[in-house]
Amino acid sequence: MNEGVEWALHSCLNLAWIGEERAVTAARLAAYHELPAPYLNKQLQALVRAGILTSVSGPRGGFRLARGLDRITLMDVVVAIEGPDEAFRCTEIRGQGPGAGTGRPTAECAIADAMGRAELAWRRELAARTLADVRAQAERQAPGAPARIRRWFASA
Repeated sequence: MNEGVEWALHSCLNLAWIGEERAVTAARLAAYHELPAPYLNKQLQALVRAGILTSVSGPRGGFRLARGLDRITLMDVVVAIEGPDEAFRCTEIRGQGPGAGTGRPTAECAIADAMGRAELAWRRELAARTLADVRAQAERQAPGAPARIRRWFASA
């Protein structure tokens, strides 16, 4: 999983703490974590295409959450950034090399089966957790973070 998923998740939380009345530019969101703005902008645009964020044009433009954190799962963000494809792709290498035997293997690959089961469990867990869940945990761990983030973004 690329770092864009982490950046997108943090950006969503920051936008929630800033409040829905204010749009924030990609450059400003990137500056908070010292990230490259053009690359973060690509992640934010992917979130817009997925309906997680909205993009507001104009001098007070930027990004806002398109829906509440309780309606955005971690899986929604992962799929928006990484795409819907499975992480593991079996290419059936059992059918190559000296161990290939004759013809294509008939039984399902044990490795593909194990990886598929693990990915299904991972996807189910991500689909079961919302950004509201993550927000609550973050606020328990760092109660002052929301106010600190609001102050930083308001200082622009």
